[in-house]
Amino acid sequence: MRRAVVIGAGFGGLALAIRLQSAGVDTTVIEARDKPGGRAYYWERDGFTFDGGPTVITDPDALKELWRLSGHDISEDVTLKPVTPFYRLSWPDGTTFDYTNDDAVLAGEIAKLDASDIAGYRKFLDYSASVYEEGYVKLGAKAFLDFKSMLKAAPALMQHQAWRSVYSIVASFVKNEKLREALSFHTLLVGGNPMATSSIYALIHKLERDGGVWWAEGGTNRLIAGMITHFERLGGTVRIGDPVDEILTLGDRVVGVRTHSGFEVEVDAVASNADIVHSYRDLLRNSRSARRTANRLVNKRFSPSLFVVHFGLRGTFPDIPHHMILFGPRYKGLLDDIYTHGVVSEDFSLYLHHPSASDLSMAPEGHSTFYALAPVPHLGKFPADWNEVGPILESRILAEVQRRLIPDLAERIVTKFHYAPTDFRDDLAAHHGSGFSLEPILTQSAWFRVHNRDDAISNLYFVGAGTHPGAGIPGVVGSAKATAELMLGEMA
Repeated sequence: MRRAVVIGAGFGGLALAIRLQSAGVDTTVIEARDKPGGRAYYWERDGFTFDGGPTVITDPDALKELWRLSGHDISEDVTLKPVTPFYRLSWPDGTTFDYTNDDAVLAGEIAKLDASDIAGYRKFLDYSASVYEEGYVKLGAKAFLDFKSMLKAAPALMQHQAWRSVYSIVASFVKNEKLREALSFHTLLVGGNPMATSSIYALIHKLERDGGVWWAEGGTNRLIAGMITHFERLGGTVRIGDPVDEILTLGDRVVGVRTHSGFEVEVDAVASNADIVHSYRDLLRNSRSARRTANRLVNKRFSPSLFVVHFGLRGTFPDIPHHMILFGPRYKGLLDDIYTHGVVSEDFSLYLHHPSASDLSMAPEGHSTFYALAPVPHLGKFPADWNEVGPILESRILAEVQRRLIPDLAERIVTKFHYAPTDFRDDLAAHHGSGFSLEPILTQSAWFRVHNRDDAISNLYFVGAGTHPGAGIPGVVGSAKATAELMLGEMA
């Protein structure tokens, strides 16, 4: 049997490992942390379960396919449940908007903002459907290894005005500012600035309209656990809590990996789901070509980091849905602070996750689990002491949730903790503590992103947020499909 190692047990790494093992490749996944999941880590505190993220599951068929490859069904290991509304959007003036794929309900929500925008929304949906077909269905799981492949995609990109931003495209269809925000904020969930991210990412709207938004019973961590169970059922091996120290090379080939504990294994191929700068700069430190790549990567634009406050409360809150977006008083100005100026502003926008709205198992009886997430500049733009900044920002975020949703929140808190950019850096070796790797702008997409197979080291591959097509569960699962196709074709 051919032997492969996948570094990192995040969604991308596990999806790739399942594909390889399903095809008969003897595959070992090596994970540095004490639990699998990568960014989909979790904590259990005082009876509450806190998912680290990602918590928005879309395109469930991409996940189900991982089981179907070997004649199994995802329901053997994971229970997926639909979430509705997908999100409730809330603005400081009290306006709310329930975002759903129920056409009549959505039209009613748009009419609450501005009925004259319903026709424009329909045109935007047509645009989103077209770009979804070109950018996701046709290209989302295809590797871009040479510029020729980029040129083949160019006509479709030009047709859809890919040089324009998502916000710009949305604004060309609808006039109401709140609706523009409602239809463009999704890029933030994959690390992109709506004002700069290519309009191709407007496909996310169609992706959600068709596939829905889902929740894994027990938390996103149970989806990771189900993937591990399925991978091991197929004969795969998972090594937890033993960081890879070096990817061993000989000339232009990978020959093995060595871990912190001294474990060493010879391989026919290695795929890294680890941070791309960490992979090239640290794990491949003895490769001359990798050092050159690392020097180029550090000068690229990286997505922001995140500041996440996890908290468990006494009481239940049936009026607060599973997912909320709490917009702040500014949109473009706040985005400029995060992406350009490197400022942690006085104001912020929050993604509020309330999993116990869908799943009572996430909290003790009569209690509720939450997290509030704020995008913040990465450490390269804002190299602050987060031991000082963190508690201040945590207090401000909790105060905002209290002011807008839960008036007695402070008295209800049972447990709380936060996760800062320095934690992304230290726990995940994320360059600058970035939450989503490379920023998804047009000049860092497709061929311009880290390639699914290295250009110089012929049996070294990449999977996950840093490679094509990018971050988010569908993105990294798509990257696994693209990378698996390359690996299986070249290991045959």
